[in-house]
Amino acid sequence: MTRTALVVRGGWPGHDPVAVTDLFVPFLELAGFDVVLRDDPDVYADAGLMAGVDLVLQCVSTGSIEPEATAGLRAAVAAGTGLAGWHGGVVDSFRADADYLHLVGAQFAAHPGRPADDTAPGDHDAFVPHVIRFTEAARDHPITRGLTDFELVTEQYWLLHDDLLDVLATTTREARVGDPWSRPVTSPAVWTRRWGRGRMAVVTPGHSVDVLEHPTVRTLVERSLLWAARDDEALRDDGVRSDGRVRSDDRAEPGR
Repeated sequence: MTRTALVVRGGWPGHDPVAVTDLFVPFLELAGFDVVLRDDPDVYADAGLMAGVDLVLQCVSTGSIEPEATAGLRAAVAAGTGLAGWHGGVVDSFRADADYLHLVGAQFAAHPGRPADDTAPGDHDAFVPHVIRFTEAARDHPITRGLTDFELVTEQYWLLHDDLLDVLATTTREARVGDPWSRPVTSPAVWTRRWGRGRMAVVTPGHSVDVLEHPTVRTLVERSLLWAARDDEALRDDGVRSDGRVRSDDRAEPGR
């Protein structure tokens, strides 16, 4: 069964939206999607096009969006179009648009870095070692089944969020001497969300190509894309195992 994935990429160039989304275009094609690439969220206002989209992969950090485009995206997701992505491409998009924030349910607030006295010249002070810990709900979810906690050295997202998120993994920012917060703060790091008939899935690690090539991060993103897409049960009948991975007998394994 052929379905359509719309990849919308742009915004802040520091997240390298073309290179990072290009990592996953071959995977989507191998999973049976026709992939449509766009560099502007205005495409969401095209109701005719959106009616035929089964999955939106969005990678647009910061930027702006017209009200008609937000309305189009909300309507499409409510009607069954999936929405998935990672990092600032989803949770730091269109900061001034309340309707978009309501749709995705989480917003980047900060990625506090290392103290100044722990930073060497040339270091990215927001790259900190931290652990992504899976929740109890992750044990049996097709996105996270079989995965174990892992450590990254990259931006650790601190989010503002609502409780409509179904959280599959978290990350905790400890309170250090000199920090203005007085106790550990835990943010969701992987989650799903239902909106009408549609599904959303977000993975917060993903600042750059190297982070997305981490085996567990890449697996999380690939499974999220399949899970969020419209009618995933039909997809499983067309070459995807129950754990969310493409069958190796006739398609490439995720991460390759």
